[in-house]
Amino acid sequence: MIDFDALLVLIPLAPFMLGGLAIWTRHQRKTLELQLELAKAQAVARPPADDRIEQRLRTLERIITDNRTGDALSREIEDLREKQLS
Repeated sequence: MIDFDALLVLIPLAPFMLGGLAIWTRHQRKTLELQLELAKAQAVARPPADDRIEQRLRTLERIITDNRTGDALSREIEDLREKQLS
């Protein structure tokens, strides 16, 4: 059975509850937009060390997948070591 007394109390409160929901939703949307902007900025401002590591990894992948003789492979590995030291 419907409790009409409770319904009479809730009806006048409905606009306030909807207003609060609208404010909360707007706040959540703004928070997500700011988090997205922060993530984009962090992705752009990657430290240069990451770029060097990525380049070394690509070089190592190329060395591993190329068919090279032992001498050519040894020379290339030594070249990488020298670049790392400089």
